[in-house]
Amino acid sequence: MNQFNNETPVVMSLSSHDPSGNAGIQADIETVASLGCHCTPVITALCAKDTQALRDIAPTDTSLVISQARAILEDMPVKAIKLGLMASVENIEAIHTILSDYPQIPVVVSPVIAEYNNELYNAKAILRATKTLLMPRATVATPDVVEAFELAQSADTADACAFEILETGCQYVLVSGSSRNQHHYENTLYADRRILRQYKWPRLKLVSHGAGATLSASIAAYLAHGSRVEDAVEQAQQFTWRALSASRRLGMGHQTPNRMHWADRNETSTEKQKVS
Repeated sequence: MNQFNNETPVVMSLSSHDPSGNAGIQADIETVASLGCHCTPVITALCAKDTQALRDIAPTDTSLVISQARAILEDMPVKAIKLGLMASVENIEAIHTILSDYPQIPVVVSPVIAEYNNELYNAKAILRATKTLLMPRATVATPDVVEAFELAQSADTADACAFEILETGCQYVLVSGSSRNQHHYENTLYADRRILRQYKWPRLKLVSHGAGATLSASIAAYLAHGSRVEDAVEQAQQFTWRALSASRRLGMGHQTPNRMHWADRNETSTEKQKVS
């Protein structure tokens, strides 16, 4: 039997189909490919969505989610798994079981919840299942500050939210927007009930959609390449900031991150600078 080509790590993404291409599966595919990996997309929900708003959503049948994921895991040497929108409790339960069968694969969880609260009839149950079933399997969780407060509703600060999420068994928590002002946007990485590092980024004036998907997928890609978690988190933020700063206005709503920004000859020297 031929050997696998390990020069191209495989990242499996389980998320929704966003037809605008701003977030969801297409964001993951673009990000992972841009960072030299191969993405195997598992669709968890179909969305009617444009650059302005979510119109409708339909969860994928649980048996089909299981079939999609197991077909890939039994065929390809998956190096990292990224979880995005989970639109039903049944799907979360199935994915939890699948992850338990592959404990050696690092998992990045992007707890996409708040954006879909009004469209999902069982949003509260999905939130509870995410916290109790997916967070314990997470190598890295990447909530923004709003999602962090949803997952840790008894907490009164971003730090307290992160510590409560860590108590589920999640190894690392990166809270985006843990602090912000008109000039800077701060992300904070937590582990072992302490702050590991804070990252400060110049605040962009444009409004893009898909930052969370880009960040979590890029962390998964760097982990698939064998990076340490701390290094993967730092490099993923650099990649995401550059993708956001190079966003393009392709529709009448939010701008679309340019995840192939490195190939754009018109990218400004400012966007190419390493920001720390």
